[in-house]
Parts: sequence; C-alpha cells; structure tokens
Amino acid sequence: MTTKDVADKLVHLCAKGQLLDAVEGLYSKDIVSLEPGAPPGQSREAVGIDAVRAKGKWWVDNHEVHSTTVEGPLIAGSQFAVVFKMDFSVKADGKRVSMEEIGVYKVADGKIVREEFFYAM
Repeated sequence: MTTKDVADKLVHLCAKGQLLDAVEGLYSKDIVSLEPGAPPGQSREAVGIDAVRAKGKWWVDNHEVHSTTVEGPLIAGSQFAVVFKMDFSVKADGKRVSMEEIGVYKVADGKIVREEFFYAM
C-alpha cells in the first residue's frame, strides 16, 4: 500500500471508531508510538505492536467516547498527519473532556512504522 492508501484507510477506520482494527491491519510489528504524556505507570514511548495494542486497549477500557471527528489526511512523502477531535469521559471519575489531537505517521513498506501525537485539552 502507498502512504496515501494507508492514510486513507486509517482515517476511515478511526472515523468509524475502529482504533484496534487500524492497529491490527496497518501497523508494523516494529511500530514506535510516542505520546506527549503517559498513563500512570507507563512510558510515553510504546515500542512494538504488542505495546501499541496494550496502549490502545488501555484507552478503550478507560474512556467512553461520545463523539469523534477525523480530518485529513495531510500527506507529505512517506508521512501524513491526521487531526482528531474527541469528546469523551474518563470512566474512573466520569470527567468529561474535549480534546483536539494531531497524529503524525510515517509509513515504510506499506505499514505505519512510527506515530507521534500532539494534543491540547
């Protein structure tokens, strides 16, 4: 798949709320994922598909998503960016959060090999 193919498929799956399907189908087994911060007891860097799966599962298990919009992709060579706007609640305390996030992705050999997120809450 080309960078555009991967980017379009990621946007499509994320818009449908299928985050874990995107990880399974589009990510390299050697993926590196960077967050600006980390959940308690975890690193801001997740290395390898199992670590990214665990991070995604943690997100799904700990948040109730009320709405998501996905804008993009914006493609530049082997990289692309996507803008996510989310309204969600933290299950532990019920706190409702609106967040805008930019994901920057790098593609090699038809798979996402790196992702990095930037967000404001």
